[in-house]
Amino acid sequence: MIERLPTTDKVVALTFDACEARGAPAFLDHTILKVLETEKVPYTIFASGLFARRNAAELARLAAGDGVRIENHSLDHPQHMERLDPAAIRREVEEADAAIQAVTGRKPRFFRFPAGNYDAATLGVVEATGHKVVHWTFPSGDPARGLTPEHLKEWVLSKTRPGAILIFHVNQRAPATGPALPGLLAELRRRGYRFVSLEEALP
Repeated sequence: MIERLPTTDKVVALTFDACEARGAPAFLDHTILKVLETEKVPYTIFASGLFARRNAAELARLAAGDGVRIENHSLDHPQHMERLDPAAIRREVEEADAAIQAVTGRKPRFFRFPAGNYDAATLGVVEATGHKVVHWTFPSGDPARGLTPEHLKEWVLSKTRPGAILIFHVNQRAPATGPALPGLLAELRRRGYRFVSLEEALP
């Protein structure tokens, strides 16, 4: 399981979770997407299969662009995949793969556990499907209620080190992220960081 990039260079990877559970429709946060498009930085979206189906046209458009990848975040975002039996775990992975590939034309290489919850047995089942499991170096906490863009920016800047995998949410449940991103990206660049995709950094 990967929590940081294997480098000491001043690079970071931007990742965004697009979570949708059953009975909880979710949509792309266009405030975030506009910043990423303007800044022209590579990034990865970890989408649940339900989210991929609901947002199919927009995800297909994003995936057709340079430096954008859509990866696997389970079918319906169970908070504790370690409580599922192996067949159910495989189903979560395989059905999300199918949903994402139907949208993007590309089978995901990477998987991220919902809420980061897993155990050794669950990890083994997922890795046996051929996926690399990629989490994050530290939590941004961007879904927290009452979080201000300035606080989010300062927290992430205080924790970022070379090789960091940054995590945010792009499913309209992290209102501070879009406003925080321009200043955050600008300051990281000022500090000498550049942005790389997981695809590039994890061959």
